[in-house]
Amino acid sequence: MFLVVALIAVSGCASSQNSQNAKASNFGIKATIFKSSGCGCCNVYLQYMNKKGFNLEVMQTEDMDAVKAKYNIPASMQSCHTIIIGDYFVEGHVPSEAIEKLMAEKPTIRGIAMPGMPSGSPGMPGSKKAPFVIYAINKDGSTAEFMRI
Repeated sequence: MFLVVALIAVSGCASSQNSQNAKASNFGIKATIFKSSGCGCCNVYLQYMNKKGFNLEVMQTEDMDAVKAKYNIPASMQSCHTIIIGDYFVEGHVPSEAIEKLMAEKPTIRGIAMPGMPSGSPGMPGSKKAPFVIYAINKDGSTAEFMRI
């Protein structure tokens, strides 16, 4: 079951709140986050997403391997939680800018991923040590860089 949500995406680095609001667009899509009940960083990531204007239906599961298998997420691209948003998956602690880009461009891919749990990424403690590399997972399972933040 999915929850229809309004996704607000703000592009660019506008200098005023009014210009940011003028650039906002409503994607009106379905989004669900799959996470295990005991994962603290998943809860912090969910709070981050809510602050960014995303409203995700939460699906608690203790079998995240089944979720990864269902959406054909390569083992090398996996993290602790998975979002299903429109026709895509978003794997891991992906910054909102990458999700906004995904939904605006609608590339012909299965999804995007930021593997592991990088320090300082949304939902993770610590400071950012290097650029966050977000990968596109193509329909054939191959990967390519989607963007760096």
